[in-house]
Order: sequence, then C-alpha cells, then structure tokens
Amino acid sequence: MKIAVFGTGYVGLVAGACLADLGNEVICVDVDEKKISDLKKGKIPIYEPGLEAIVKKNFEEKRLTFTINAKESIENSKIIFIAVGTPQSESGEADLKYVFQVAETIGKNANESKVIVDKSTVPIGTAKKVKEKASEFTQHKIEVVSNPEFLREGSAVKDFLEPDRVVIGSDSKEAAELIESLYKPLDCEILITSSESAEMIKYASNAFLATKISFINEIANLCEKVGADVKEVSKGMGLDNRIGKHFLDAGSGYGGSCFPKDVQALQKIAHNVGCELSIIREAENVNKKQKTIPVEKLKKEFDSLEGKKIAVLGLAFKPNTDDMREASSIEIINYLLREKAKVIAVDPIAQETAKKILSGIEYAKNPYDAAKGADALILITEWNEFLELDFEKIGREMNSKIIIDGRNIYNKENLKKLGFKYLGIGR
Repeated sequence: MKIAVFGTGYVGLVAGACLADLGNEVICVDVDEKKISDLKKGKIPIYEPGLEAIVKKNFEEKRLTFTINAKESIENSKIIFIAVGTPQSESGEADLKYVFQVAETIGKNANESKVIVDKSTVPIGTAKKVKEKASEFTQHKIEVVSNPEFLREGSAVKDFLEPDRVVIGSDSKEAAELIESLYKPLDCEILITSSESAEMIKYASNAFLATKISFINEIANLCEKVGADVKEVSKGMGLDNRIGKHFLDAGSGYGGSCFPKDVQALQKIAHNVGCELSIIREAENVNKKQKTIPVEKLKKEFDSLEGKKIAVLGLAFKPNTDDMREASSIEIINYLLREKAKVIAVDPIAQETAKKILSGIEYAKNPYDAAKGADALILITEWNEFLELDFEKIGREMNSKIIIDGRNIYNKENLKKLGFKYLGIGR
C-alpha cells in the first residue's frame, strides 16, 4: 500500500520504517528540512536500537523515502498517518495544534478519498475532530482511524513488529478493515473498536502501568519501615497471574515522554467532564515524591551535603535511549545542587542530551572516573554497562563507600562484604 507518515520523531520514524519493512511504499514527511536531509543521508535523529538498520535497508530498497513536500505525499498516498507531537499545554491537556495543522493540510491537498490514521496520543474525541477539520477543505471522502501506538523507547522497533495487540478504532467499517489489512502480517490480536474506545485504551493503559509502578514504590517505602525486602515482595506478587511480574520493580520513579504526560492529560480529560480520577492523581503524587528519595537517604548519612562529591550513574529516563524527558535524574541532580553538593555524572548515551538540560555539573567518561574522590554514588538508570562493575576498584577510588541503588540492581550482601554501605529502595 502507499502510505504517508507525517512526523519523523520516535513514533513516526519507527512506524514509517516498520511499515516499509512489511512491504509498503512509505513516504515520511516533516517540516524540518535538516532532519529530512539527514535522514536521506542515513543520519538518524534519535537513539533507538535497531532503527538505523531498518531505515537504511528500506531506504536503499526504495520502499522508504523522506520529503518536506506535503502536497505530493498526500496526493500519492491512500493512507496518511499523523504522528506529530502532542506536547503538554500549561493546563495539562495535550496540545493538538500540530495534529489539526496536518489534518487541514490533508484536506487542502486531497485528490481522492483518504484514510487518516491518528498515531499520535490524542484525547478522546480527536478522531472526529480530525475528520471535521480535514473535511472542511475538501469534497472528497475523509475517514479517520484511531490507531494508538504502544512503543517503548529502547525497544520500539521490536514492539512495532512483535506487538501484544493492535488497536484500530473507527466509525467506518471499510476504513477499519483497510488498516487491519496493514497489520495482518503481524502475529498478534487485532482489536477493532470505536474511535473513542481506541483513544481511551492508550491513556488507560499508560495510566494503569504508571499506577502499578507507584503502587510498588509505596510498598517499597513500607518495606523499609517494617524490615521486608521489596525485591522479595514484588517477586512473590508477580507469581500471581492475576497481578503479573511486569512493572513491579521499585525504584526512584518513572519518567519519559508518555507516562507523566498521559497521566496528567487523562486527569484533565476526566476533569473536563466532571469526573475525578483520585487513584491516578495519587499515583502521580507518589511518583513525584519517589524521585526525591535517593537524596533524602543521602541527607541522613551526612550532616550536610554541601561540598560533598556525588557520582551519578545514569541520566536517561530508562536504558537504551537518550531521552531525558521527565527523567528522575533531573529532579535528583537539581535537588543535590540545591543542597550545594558537587555532582559528576556518567551515561553511555544521554550525556549530550543532559548538557542541554542540566547545568552546574561535571561529566565523566566512565563510572570509575566518576567515582574518583566521590563521597557517595547514586545509581539512577540501570544501563547494562552499570550491571557488572568492578566494585573493588570503585571502592578504592571513592572517598567514602556509600551506594544508593535507585533501581535495586546490585547484590547488597556482596557490596557489604566489600565494605560499602548499601542503601536500596525498599530493602
């Protein structure tokens, strides 16, 4: 099929490349001329494992092209994906101006009937509004399908090609079946719903996972008070099939581009229709507090953090990405700086991103350099590079052997034998 994808960020570029890999002819469209120029040269604007290879392969085989020419892309495509940003407004709602701009552009340039696919995360009711906006500018038939993405940064290509499910929401049976045919090559359940249900499924899924994380973090805080170990508790809980083992890892809070934004947007959607989501609101509050816990633990170890050198391992909000949106590292490092501590950080991928966000800190080439003269070490992001460190060497480099394990990845007994004071989350 001939497909246009508007937007070449995480969602648009991954979707476009993967749809091309399934045998479709895909045109990726963006207003950013430099980004399009770089993509044509094989330069990928984001760090995402496996994405560069799949883009290069399909570009060379001419199934995937890049352009700034919206008119030509619309005229040459039957299906048009909208995968532009929906940034959070000051009120907490998703800002749909870019979505509606694309809808208007589609309407103005439609040369025949078109099927628009909302891939961006959008509030309930957006599909109908997109149809109305595009239809204002054309006499051709416009149908809209809500097809929310469930891509995790760091495994987005795999998630697209090996999904748990594909959700397709539309009032048009014909349009829904057309999009269903796109995903037929994938081995997964395809759920066809109304557009409103599809839009809600995305928000409800992310809000539930965020709540599950906040729940186990609250249990972790209780574990510390009563002498239990949250690692053992979460394992025992996860063995119950009704609960499941995923998203039960206690730590220093969640971040990223989806959970924080979607949790707030869902609350705003509910508020606008006179419905309050108290559980989700508290999940957000718990997450905010959780990000301060590593520093609170340090403050109990020292009379003052002023002048203390703190080594921070990990800056990205999760491994295998350079994304730092709402990352726990930002809150933790800024808290340390307010306490007048000296911070030296290391991250295998996200340091250049961090330099645009954080000021007043130093960066190290590796964990061993970061540990030199450090009074404490905080693990924030569980990169593979940090899993099997030589702690005897790190201990020799540090001024005092204190480790705050913000993701509970280390063996506390082994570290204690090496003379470290180990402080995990809920342990």
